[in-house]
Amino acid sequence: MMKIAIAGGSGFIGSALANQLTANGHSVLILTRNNDNKQDTKNVTFVEWLKEGSTPEKELARIDAFVNLAGESLNSGRWTEKRKRRILKSRIDATKEAIAILHKLDQKPEILINASAIGYYGTSFKQTFTEQNKESGDDFLAEVVKSWEAEASHAITDNIRVAYMRFGMVLDDNEGALNQMMIPFKLFAGGPLGTGKQWISWVHIDDVIGSIIFTIENNKLSGPVNVTAPTPVQMNEFGRKLADVINRPYWLPSPSIALKTVLGDMSVLVLEGQRVIPEKLQHHQYPFQFPELEGALKNLLSES
Repeated sequence: MMKIAIAGGSGFIGSALANQLTANGHSVLILTRNNDNKQDTKNVTFVEWLKEGSTPEKELARIDAFVNLAGESLNSGRWTEKRKRRILKSRIDATKEAIAILHKLDQKPEILINASAIGYYGTSFKQTFTEQNKESGDDFLAEVVKSWEAEASHAITDNIRVAYMRFGMVLDDNEGALNQMMIPFKLFAGGPLGTGKQWISWVHIDDVIGSIIFTIENNKLSGPVNVTAPTPVQMNEFGRKLADVINRPYWLPSPSIALKTVLGDMSVLVLEGQRVIPEKLQHHQYPFQFPELEGALKNLLSES
């Protein structure tokens, strides 16, 4: 049985990870800003952090892994300049605190799993990216990811293995981008977003959780790890498969200019993309549960 700390353990990915870890018999410590209304259970303990006077390091002795998923959601509103600052600051502040905690521990965990994003690579309609691509993009999201990973890398000085889990578009039936994309389809107004030629490097939530656990357990995995399905698709194909699975038409395009007006800089998440391959996970033979889009959508939406 492992003892694993999760920062951001109450969020979208964190809660799913905690559930799977406890189901597997592991002990989970969830770092939270306020544990007054949290109830510990047999395998879950809430630990207060990022609050004046909190001393989380006292409760994290002898952990096997630290998973840092903390940070403001990218998908919860228009990217104003103020919100961009919050997005960056929330990630840097949480990661700095995680590094400070790890440094204080007499017995270090074997690994730091740090959330990241394929936004590191920038956007491209033609290029294919793997972890071997060292050069980052030059847009806002790429700069956030580069700074975020640089902060997490400080754990290496404590001889801790560090893995930057670069998540693609995470598909889930309750949260995330898929729910937002389905709204026009449910209104019988679904269609391509922008040109429809942009690449969507997607991944099923079960493979996100599976790949995190796989990386914790595989001591040969470190550095950037692309967490995407091995079969990225272009937006037109994604939309058509989504329409087929939920039995809705696919016909009414959303012009790029309209989406840019509504979303601002956040429109880069849907109008531009990148074709990303999970080369490291494939090399180490991670068993994808949902390698193909149609199977993933049917699993998530068969009763929608």
